[in-house]
Amino acid sequence: MTGVEEPTAPGLLSQVQDDALWLTMNRPEVFNAMTGEMTLALTDAVRAAASLDDVRLVVVTGAGDAFSAGADISGEDAIERFDVRAMDAANALIRAVVDCPKPVLAAVNGMAAGVGCSLALASDIIVARDSASFLLAFARIGFMPDGGTSATVAAAVGRPRAMRMALLGEPLSATEAYAAGLVTHLASTEEYDALVATLARRLAAGAPLSQTATKRAVNAATLTGPWGLEDALERERTGQTVLMRTADAAEGMRAFSERRKPTFRGE
Repeated sequence: MTGVEEPTAPGLLSQVQDDALWLTMNRPEVFNAMTGEMTLALTDAVRAAASLDDVRLVVVTGAGDAFSAGADISGEDAIERFDVRAMDAANALIRAVVDCPKPVLAAVNGMAAGVGCSLALASDIIVARDSASFLLAFARIGFMPDGGTSATVAAAVGRPRAMRMALLGEPLSATEAYAAGLVTHLASTEEYDALVATLARRLAAGAPLSQTATKRAVNAATLTGPWGLEDALERERTGQTVLMRTADAAEGMRAFSERRKPTFRGE
């Protein structure tokens, strides 16, 4: 696998290069919308990285012009496919990223929406190209934020900005995200690749035990307790499961597929 990109599942490429496991979501024609199979494969790959001797960090990115548009909700059967199992798969991925003993770097090359945004924000180092954006699009289709974003976004940017992103479904540009403290690094298109490579080398050269201890300590200080990540994931799972059964959610997903504005009735 070293130095050669290999498919680990349809839509996901894996490559070990310079002590980094690169996981590339590879469905550029649909802005790397994540299928259930991709989500499971990402989770397995991040978990496996913990025991790979030639891997010092994990880099997650997207092919083409997007990081990920979120869960793939296209097609007439989307409402049947998007059920509690999809929630559990997304939560497992977020837990894998946060619990990984090695640093996880999200190289956000473009739009990060829905669970794609959740994945990016669960990472330890988040490098955003200045043309990227972050979007909690859930409200647009009658759902609530998930993937732990009700905790990670609020922890990073505070309650008011988190409410704005979640309730209004407004995208946050990469520049705004950096200024708000949502991402760790911002780079122009010309400097982006070099910065990602530089940070990957610095992380790979770091002291592994120190990195693991640091990651656990910072996460314990910011993502635990009654309003922490684990409780957020459970609250989101409960809330989203209820919303999945509503007429508004069905309308939202139909409207998305039909490229029209949904009409919500509170049903």
